[in-house]
Amino acid sequence: MSTPKPIPPGPGQESVWDYPRPPRLEDCAAHILVVFNGVTIADTHRAKRVLETSHPPNYYIPPDDVRMAYLQKATGSSLCEWKGAAVYFSVVVESVRAERAVWSYPAPTKPFAAIRDYLAFYAGAMDACYVDGERVTPQPGGFYGGWITKNIVGPFKGEPGTMGW
Repeated sequence: MSTPKPIPPGPGQESVWDYPRPPRLEDCAAHILVVFNGVTIADTHRAKRVLETSHPPNYYIPPDDVRMAYLQKATGSSLCEWKGAAVYFSVVVESVRAERAVWSYPAPTKPFAAIRDYLAFYAGAMDACYVDGERVTPQPGGFYGGWITKNIVGPFKGEPGTMGW
C-alpha cells in the first residue's frame, strides 16, 4: 500500500507525517486531564509526549499525578518495537469498569527510560480526555492510543485502509 498524502498543517498545527520514526519522546507542559465515570483520574502539567510518524501523540502521565486507587492491574501485555513490553490496567470507579484502558512500561528501552511507570490512557475508553482544556478525539481504530487535537493533522494510522502503512 502506498503512503497517503499528508494534510498540510496550518498555522500552529503539526502534521503527524513530520513526526520521526523511530519515535521521539519530549516533555509536555500542557494541562492533561483524564475523566472517567465523573471522576478526575489524572491531572498533570508534567506529561511526556511520544511522537511517531502517522500517529497522533500519546501522552504519558507520571504516576504521582494519577489517582492510582482507581486502577487495577489487568491481564496480558504487548510489545512495542521501540519502547519495550507494556503492561495494562483497568479503570474502575464504583461499579463502572474500562478494561485494559491504560498502559505503562515498567522496564522501557533505554531511549524511553523517562516514561518508566508513566501511564497512558485510551481516550475512547474514558468519559473525556483533555489537552489544555480541549477535549481530544481518540485515534481511530481502537488499537493505537493517540490523542487528536485541533493542532494535529493526519491522515492517521488506524483509519480504514491504513493497516499496510
